[in-house]
Amino acid sequence: MPSPLQRDPDQQDSERKENFWVQVARYSELAMIFPAAVVVGWLAGAALDRWLHTTWLYLVGLILGGVAGFADLIRLVMRDSQ
Repeated sequence: MPSPLQRDPDQQDSERKENFWVQVARYSELAMIFPAAVVVGWLAGAALDRWLHTTWLYLVGLILGGVAGFADLIRLVMRDSQ
């Protein structure tokens, strides 16, 4: 009977595979956060431009979306590095 400290090799392989797929999901999330934040900021700024009859708020939306995207990227990287 194996001791509790020793694991079945098949179980270790499945944990590694799960860990690999969890890492793939996290890194694909990193690849999607920044562009999504920029697009959402641009759309919000364009909607405000249309509503307020201005021509410059889409730039503010782009900048705020970029800042939000970078902040979320930094937050995720800091969480993964701990």
